[in-house]
Amino acid sequence: MRILLVNPNTTRSMTEKAAVAARAVAGPMTEIEAATSLMGPASIEGHYDGALALPGLLDEIRKGEAAGAQAAIIACFDDTGLDAARAMAGIPIVGICESALVTAGFLAQRFTVVTTLERSRVLIEDLAARYGLGHRVKVRAADIPVLELEDEGSGALDKLRRQIERALEEDGAEAIVLGCAGMADLAYALQQAYHVPVIDGVSAAIKQAEALIAQKLTTSKRGSYASPLPKNYTGAMSVFAPE
Repeated sequence: MRILLVNPNTTRSMTEKAAVAARAVAGPMTEIEAATSLMGPASIEGHYDGALALPGLLDEIRKGEAAGAQAAIIACFDDTGLDAARAMAGIPIVGICESALVTAGFLAQRFTVVTTLERSRVLIEDLAARYGLGHRVKVRAADIPVLELEDEGSGALDKLRRQIERALEEDGAEAIVLGCAGMADLAYALQQAYHVPVIDGVSAAIKQAEALIAQKLTTSKRGSYASPLPKNYTGAMSVFAPE
């Protein structure tokens, strides 16, 4: 199997961190190709960053599919561009938020997502509702700018731990979901520390993608994710014009 892992921001160290987590759980016959967007924001924190990340993300997925990828994973917990990518691509596209929430639902009745900033909390709450799990999910923001996760001296881990502890005490959380791809390397250590399932979306998405490939399933092109209709696109977007 060949799976493309796309970081839709432009910070390569985050791509490398996500790739390590992905390869740690991938099956022995699975090849992970990690790609970093070549245009857009250094981190994605809210709707504005997400909108400007789309062209670079879609370009990487298009190139990866042409090179033989059998599925692609969008490694941002906002599930940035997920619908657009599913409409564009002929291979399955998996978002790490959706994968993480579904995986948590297999393991616990109530669970808490601990994410970075308040603006991301609101966005993830909306995603949880859309995915049909809003009544089982609490979302907490740890007040951590995404790029601080790359700085060991930033205090980000302590902030994350405080919110996990509050989730267990105040929310009655039975599992914790890490709400950022930049936290992918922390899941196992936190699970050992708190004795509850701690779900990393990158790892969850890899297993979902492998399952789809194994079942020879891909995105329906009937209705919502029908291929874009041919038309002219102008300016810098002309390269994305459907044929």
